Amino acid sequence: MAPSAEAVVLARRLRDLRESRGLTQKALAQALSGDDTRVAMATISSWESAGNPKLPPAERLRSYALLFSTTDDATQLPREQDLNAAAQERFNTLHRELIGLRDAVRGQVGSSIGGSYLYDFEHGPITIICPEAPVEGRSPMAAEDNPNHTRMYRYADLDSLVELWGHIRASNPELKVGHRLPAEIVADDLSGHLIVLGGIAWNQVTNRLQRVLNELPVQQVKVSDLENGEIFRRPDGEEFRPEWEPREGAATELPSAKQLKSAQMDDVWRNGKRHDLIEDVGLVARLPNPFNHRRTITICNGVYSRGVLGAVRTFTDLAVRERNEAYVASQFPGGSFVMVLRVPVVNGEAISPDLENPENRLFEWPSSDEAAE
Repeated sequence: MAPSAEAVVLARRLRDLRESRGLTQKALAQALSGDDTRVAMATISSWESAGNPKLPPAERLRSYALLFSTTDDATQLPREQDLNAAAQERFNTLHRELIGLRDAVRGQVGSSIGGSYLYDFEHGPITIICPEAPVEGRSPMAAEDNPNHTRMYRYADLDSLVELWGHIRASNPELKVGHRLPAEIVADDLSGHLIVLGGIAWNQVTNRLQRVLNELPVQQVKVSDLENGEIFRRPDGEEFRPEWEPREGAATELPSAKQLKSAQMDDVWRNGKRHDLIEDVGLVARLPNPFNHRRTITICNGVYSRGVLGAVRTFTDLAVRERNEAYVASQFPGGSFVMVLRVPVVNGEAISPDLENPENRLFEWPSSDEAAE
């Protein structure tokens, strides 16, 4: 899809500013870099791209306004407090112009702006909290004394982590993006943007996040008929459950209870017959971070791992991402929302939910009436 006219206008304006000073992209990248943040030449190129421009963070546009507010050929960012009256006026004018251009681009969420509406952050750090795989289900290489020790074997929901981590890194090349197991979380991790994948075994540090989950209008609860997953339930008792169908073909010998538990396959075998998961349930939520309300917490959860992956891919899969982001931007203008989604499973693969299909939206909060208030 071609970029929007608004995105092209902003990209061209940034290029014109650079060229007016006779700067190369490399020189501009160095000028915009500071002690805390490094701007890469490739990042400048992505902002100026005519074919697929990426949306710069608002903070970087402020740096542009500072740099180009002076009349000399300075290649280092001045401090705003050091600007004289004329430079201050130029800074204010240029800053308003660039932010206005950026706002115009963000108003065209359905267009291609080279970034990600939900996962395009202006500040870091960004920390993904991933559940830890049960010990009995891990590879032997998860053990630290194994000569081929691989730390990632301790992680559950690895498909979701790889999908999301790569997407966020590509959308936020300047920001620090890390991933942690729940037991590894420290206080500093909680002050930035948080992304919670799957069911979390909460430790002492993350107790307050657990309270956030407890305040959601839909809860994940354990039920007696599922051993390996937890369903979603509303306070009024409405439940959202996965769907199974019997596997056709020759009968297969039922594994022992010990084998089923070890392989986490209890839910697959029902009434002595093997079943296939044909539809999982996913949950996506975006809320203010309780530790820092200038940052966010995003929750991608599911009854099973395919539900988690479906929740993640709702806003990373190119096939549906733009439409889904446009839907969320128009439906939840306040930025906070909770959605329970249908995640079809075909040949073992989770299908990314298309939010334009109302059958995929099992529950939404706030409702359209609440959002309008």
